[in-house]
Amino acid sequence: MARNRNDILQGTLALLVLRSLAVAGPMHGYAITSHIQLVSADLLRVEEGSLYPALHRMEQDGWLRSTWGVTEKNREARFYSITARGRKQLAEEQASWSRLTEGVSRVLRYT
Repeated sequence: MARNRNDILQGTLALLVLRSLAVAGPMHGYAITSHIQLVSADLLRVEEGSLYPALHRMEQDGWLRSTWGVTEKNREARFYSITARGRKQLAEEQASWSRLTEGVSRVLRYT
């Protein structure tokens, strides 16, 4: 039986996080997941178990920086923002995604 899945395609999480931070500004982890879910009209859901290791890797790679701050619910949280290196990586990820989706589209249209 096929299951309706909305898991993030392997390798797209960095793209989604970088793009979210580029357009919405600094956010904490839960806000990032909420943003992606909202903007995708509930088609995409990022699980916290996937998000936080990805955020850590992106920070180690220099794509993000983090600072401690207070959320709208008055809780301490780490806020992430995109760096110049992250913006460069975002451009590369977007170009790669465009090539991938074009290739998939070509295969789907082939008759």
